[in-house]
Amino acid sequence: MSQFFAEYGLFLAKTLTLLVALGLALAMIASSSRRGSPDTGIKVEKINDRFRDLGRQIRRAALSKKAYKKFEKEDKEARKKEQKAAGEEEHRKRFFVLDFKGDIRASAVAHLREEISAVVSIANGEDEVVLRLENPGGAVHEHGLAASQLLRLKSRGIPLTVVVDKVAASGGYMMACIAERIVAAPFAVIGSIGVLAQLPNFNRALKEKGVDWEEVTAGKYKRTVTMFGETSDEDRQKLREELDEVHYLFKQLITEQRPSLDVEAVATGEHWYGTRALELGLVDELGASDDYLLNAVEQGDVYAVKWKGKQSLQEKFFSMLESALQLGPLGAWLRGAGR
Repeated sequence: MSQFFAEYGLFLAKTLTLLVALGLALAMIASSSRRGSPDTGIKVEKINDRFRDLGRQIRRAALSKKAYKKFEKEDKEARKKEQKAAGEEEHRKRFFVLDFKGDIRASAVAHLREEISAVVSIANGEDEVVLRLENPGGAVHEHGLAASQLLRLKSRGIPLTVVVDKVAASGGYMMACIAERIVAAPFAVIGSIGVLAQLPNFNRALKEKGVDWEEVTAGKYKRTVTMFGETSDEDRQKLREELDEVHYLFKQLITEQRPSLDVEAVATGEHWYGTRALELGLVDELGASDDYLLNAVEQGDVYAVKWKGKQSLQEKFFSMLESALQLGPLGAWLRGAGR
């Protein structure tokens, strides 16, 4: 009996914690709505200036007053020469930096399409788009749309480089393979070229409780494997055929974009770290996005391009809920208890 009350108490504690998190999320949404929505549209930051300012701050702290004054004078003269040279050049190389942080629904594609539309209106074949990609994969059609957005750059002859610091797996690699060059950190997770479908089935539990599940369809394969219906061997076979078809299309896309890659050898659903991915031909070089941008600053003008759009109520709710669950010990306990 004591064990029952202990488990029941734990259940109540989890429920109460979740309700508190939901209430906090709703309160944050209401507060955000009262403040009014932020400005929307394309935001552009010149990264050259950011790096220069960071270097100036370090020098101010590290150099003597006399040495820093000398540096400021030399830097001012160097910037004048740089601006004069840039004005004389017909076209100074430009790098346009985009960020994509993926989730299972690839929801960031809504911003990516706006950013790419802005970039293609000005960029040409002498410029370069750099996509900092962090994406573990998810829904096929959503990530397929994201990859299609990147193909818009290729169709216009605008070079694309994808830099992966953490992960580009499954649908993430579907996006990455579009690039002319893929740069990955040594321990970035790369690959997972496969297709997965999984869901629980409660049919036996319903039968034990005397509950019938009725589903009426028109079309033999309108529904195959479901959560509540009884799954037949034919249903499983049909689902397998559908997964194989998606896997074939995935491999075909990679073959078209990276013809030198032995797709059959890597399309096993496995993933590899960056160093091994380089050996297999999944990526082209090793490195981190920070170093890539530092090198780009020496070659031309580097601009971070970001679309800031108005979130829907649903997007606000889930965003605020995620933030609420991460607050303090309550969030940490709930995440630990849910594993």
